[in-house]
Amino acid sequence: MSVQTNRTESLEESEVFHILGNDRRRAIVQLLAEESGQVDVSDIASEIAATETDTTPVPNNLYKSVYVSLQQTHLPQLQEDAVIEYDSEAKTIQPGAHFDEVLQYIDGHGGARSWILQLHLGLCVVGLGIIALAGLGIPLLSSFNLVLTSVVVLLLVAASSLYRLLA
Repeated sequence: MSVQTNRTESLEESEVFHILGNDRRRAIVQLLAEESGQVDVSDIASEIAATETDTTPVPNNLYKSVYVSLQQTHLPQLQEDAVIEYDSEAKTIQPGAHFDEVLQYIDGHGGARSWILQLHLGLCVVGLGIIALAGLGIPLLSSFNLVLTSVVVLLLVAASSLYRLLA
């Protein structure tokens, strides 16, 4: 039986930080992001227990402790915030309505943030490359004004940042 939540409004940033402030909830979101669709709670518990121990195989008591913790605390919290949809009978989870909202705060899943960082890095590398080559006296590039080139690169980075803030 799947318990549905009525939460439709977006999560506040403080709520997202609270959700991701716990290692196990963060691991649930990360592991669910790596899978496509539905995941068994037992698989999530096994993965989390494996990361929390240095021994192989994972001690059964640790697995049970993680599993119970997920069932009693973390999955209901994520369900309530509509980050996951939890089927308590089938013992499976899948992404909920606010899953992507939370996922964007985890490294490597930043979407727009990742894109803007890549743009900034590209602008800086191109700008610094032009400045360095012009400084070395490369014939075509030595005609560039180094100060003006530096200012143009910084303005492009600032403009893209401003665009991102206002978008």
